[in-house]
Amino acid sequence: MIGSVRFLAVAALTLSSGLAMAQSYPSKPITFIVPFAAGGTSDVIARLAADEMGRALDQRLVIENVGGAGGSIGLTRASRAAPDGYTLTIGNAGTNAAVYWTTENVPFKPESFAPVGLVAKTSPVIALRKNFPAATVAETIAYAKQNPGKMTLGHAGVGSSNYLICMSFVKAAAIDVSLVSYRGAAPALNDAMGGHVDGVCDAATSVAAAINAGEVKGLVVSAHQRLKNLPEVPAAQEAGVPAFQAEGWNALFLPAGAPEPVIAKLNEALRKAVASDTVQSRLAELSALPASGEELTADYVRQLVPKEVEKYRVLLGK
Repeated sequence: MIGSVRFLAVAALTLSSGLAMAQSYPSKPITFIVPFAAGGTSDVIARLAADEMGRALDQRLVIENVGGAGGSIGLTRASRAAPDGYTLTIGNAGTNAAVYWTTENVPFKPESFAPVGLVAKTSPVIALRKNFPAATVAETIAYAKQNPGKMTLGHAGVGSSNYLICMSFVKAAAIDVSLVSYRGAAPALNDAMGGHVDGVCDAATSVAAAINAGEVKGLVVSAHQRLKNLPEVPAAQEAGVPAFQAEGWNALFLPAGAPEPVIAKLNEALRKAVASDTVQSRLAELSALPASGEELTADYVRQLVPKEVEKYRVLLGK
């Protein structure tokens, strides 16, 4: 009887402290780690989410770009932060799934993070320097086969989602190209615009503006149909590479062990942010799909990650 009373007292104390934490959190700015250089897809989506979540929480979310190693440096820092809700990070298929097959001795694992929810899904695009001697997928494949290993495609680092876009395209097209690593998607795109690499593997979120401005030329988009803001770029099926399917996603994570009341409060802020007119309209402009329904839950991301880990094990032949 005494033991039961003690157990109930502890449970009540835990519940009350959790409620108190939820009511007072956040009491200071939240560090929001983006594991890539500024300007890339993850950075664009993170900044959109941060602005609106900050309004919902009445507290600032301070973006810190920690690039390198395909996102692993930033994710390592996030995984080692105190699980108090004051360090948040954005992850994707590369940083939170494929990394375990592309990087040796990764200092974190799926269980190192507590999911908050999905933010958005993106459509991958292959874009080429504007003076590349091929304009269609068929011509590009012919060029690559006539010049094995000479064509160069830039990406945000081995293990990044952009690297996976490259791998998916190369495998679907059955060609031999050289993949060039950068600290983020933006530097890779800049070099493609400058003609220093033949092309870039990116998401429509961050490359569409450059394509529409004629700074690079869109080759193919990994989607079932053409995107509204890239009407001249053919979808994979019509371009002759139906196997080029690499839908991207971005989700928010906390270090493992973060209190449930904190996760719940951040999830509530995320839902408000994604539902806002600002985020909805901006993502539409970028051809990204805002998360909806169960995708916005922590449990959805918790189940998604192991499926993605297995998916990329197969893609990468591990």
